[in-house]
Amino acid sequence: MAKFDLSVLTVTLDQPVEKAYQVYCEYGGVLIKGLFTDYIDALNNELEPYISARHPGIDSLPEHMKDFAGRKTKRLTQVPLISKTFRESMIDHPYLMGCIDKIFENICDATWMNTTQIMQVEPGEKAQFLHRDSENYQIIRRMGKSAPEVTSNCIVALDDITEDMGATRVVAGSHLWDDFDRQAAYEETFPLELKKGDGFLFSGKVIHGAGANVSGKPRRAMAMAFNAGWLTPEEAFPMYMKWEMVKGLSQRAQQLLGFRSFHHTCLEGGSLWTVNFEELANYLEHAE
Repeated sequence: MAKFDLSVLTVTLDQPVEKAYQVYCEYGGVLIKGLFTDYIDALNNELEPYISARHPGIDSLPEHMKDFAGRKTKRLTQVPLISKTFRESMIDHPYLMGCIDKIFENICDATWMNTTQIMQVEPGEKAQFLHRDSENYQIIRRMGKSAPEVTSNCIVALDDITEDMGATRVVAGSHLWDDFDRQAAYEETFPLELKKGDGFLFSGKVIHGAGANVSGKPRRAMAMAFNAGWLTPEEAFPMYMKWEMVKGLSQRAQQLLGFRSFHHTCLEGGSLWTVNFEELANYLEHAE
């Protein structure tokens, strides 16, 4: 199998968002070099006690999903609650938000953060089965390549990631397949080798899955996923975060975390996620 040339997927922060979006549309994903390089050390320091205390695997899942989550993979959610660095400096990064706005243009007027999840693939973990993130929303999956872009994920390298550490394997162009029921062969995948701080933003319609970790060290990455503002996200941020923690954040960050209402301003429609027809943030500001 020929090695995939990652340079065709790569943009830098000094290149226009339009370039990143062009790559995203053609291949199903774009590698943004150094997206979060300035923040990774601080983020890792804040996360380390929680990751160290975490046991691999998720016991509460059904048996078939335990393999999907990884029996030797540590998964940690609630990142915006745990990490001040994440919620104040990363969640609404201007370049990433510029890409998200392009991706969801004409789909929705605002976006939710779907989940923030640390995935530490420990040595000896086997490869995750290949999947599309849009499979969480089966009606979207059944629509195939014609489905609207309702979810997008950014894998962020919290350390250098190599193939033998379990780099995510991706099937470039699979978002444009005519048959979404076709199973991808291993030979169609390529390993997403990243440098610390890189981010790979990819469509929910792209086939991917964590690789096997045959190295002697863990592979640590973070998933920052987004979805259309009118679609239920995976993680219920307002259920475990308090308004006092987020009210000083940007309006965009509050929106992403579910602390602001969804208003149709460019596209037709009304408002969602309101309290007595009021903007949620206004209600929270004055609630006792």
